[in-house]
Amino acid sequence: MKDHRHDPTRRQLFAAALLPGLEKLLEPLSRKPNSYNDWFAAIEIDDARQCEQLMQRGFDPNTIEAERLDTALILAVRYRSWKVFGLLLKNPDIQLNARSRNGDTALMIAAFTGETKAAIDLIDKGAEINSPGWTALHYASAVGNVSVIRKLIDHSAYIDAESPNKTTPLMMAARGGHVASVQLLLDEGADVLVTNELGLTAIDFANSQKHTSVAKLLELHTQRLLNERKSD
Repeated sequence: MKDHRHDPTRRQLFAAALLPGLEKLLEPLSRKPNSYNDWFAAIEIDDARQCEQLMQRGFDPNTIEAERLDTALILAVRYRSWKVFGLLLKNPDIQLNARSRNGDTALMIAAFTGETKAAIDLIDKGAEINSPGWTALHYASAVGNVSVIRKLIDHSAYIDAESPNKTTPLMMAARGGHVASVQLLLDEGADVLVTNELGLTAIDFANSQKHTSVAKLLELHTQRLLNERKSD
């Protein structure tokens, strides 16, 4: 009798007889859908529909990705995925003040990257403005984002907030050479005489980067302030 154990035709007929769907059950696990991977992949390409479907199936929108400990909201700002960003802001359970590995929040990142609308939306939604250490006002001042600086101040941002080494927003604006931002901070009462842990003032920051116009502005303000104190 002929041995059919190695007959290709016999194997093909057997495979064709498999019950419908059985092949899918035998797929390697690595090829099956993974909600975690799908979620973060959707954020990167701004696929709000996929994100919404995952949330409807119970996926936690505050899940943290492993590399930088970013949440979806933080990543949406990083990737400029504004459809996903808008979707997440509408979610009542979204954690507005979640922090990345380095301590940045979505608001801080939006302020630093010049994403004015996103920053304002986060402020209006109730994102935390004042916290120990670096703040959104530091970041907005560092890049000279006048609109965000004004919005933060209007929402009671600490004008002389201190970073871990006591650097203030005014110092950051001076270091960046942002005349309009420096003027706004001064107008709102920023202390031009305060020093950080290295003993540096805002004028020192301006001079270190050769921002002559900013340095002169700060010097004039300092002289006026000292004269007022003498007259008192």
